[in-house]
Amino acid sequence: MLHHPDKAYVDPLHIQVRDQHAYCNMVEEELDRELWFHDIKEYIRMRVYPVQATGDQKRTIRRLASGFFFSGGVLYKRTHDLGLLRCIDARQATTIMTEVHYGVCGPHMNGYVLEKKILRAGYY
Repeated sequence: MLHHPDKAYVDPLHIQVRDQHAYCNMVEEELDRELWFHDIKEYIRMRVYPVQATGDQKRTIRRLASGFFFSGGVLYKRTHDLGLLRCIDARQATTIMTEVHYGVCGPHMNGYVLEKKILRAGYY
């Protein structure tokens, strides 16, 4: 609890305890039924913005789109060494993390090593 210098009461400090590692909590289902990269993909394919996009959001989409590449219906992210990483949705990400962490790809590993291994496998 924290004391306020000008108040006679103490506000509680709420702490969340997670049952999964942080890298697992970052993968969430898409709330609007669109993939996380949908706006970027549509901008690259047809040069259109979402209907509700403001000027700042349009500029952000243009800036982000410069780092992606669209080929054969699949969106890829360019890396600094000109490699391509396939963009995947939350369901595929969960499957890949499980397979890399527990599966045939190797032994259990921490989040940093797991992230590097998934990137080396070609996923973003």
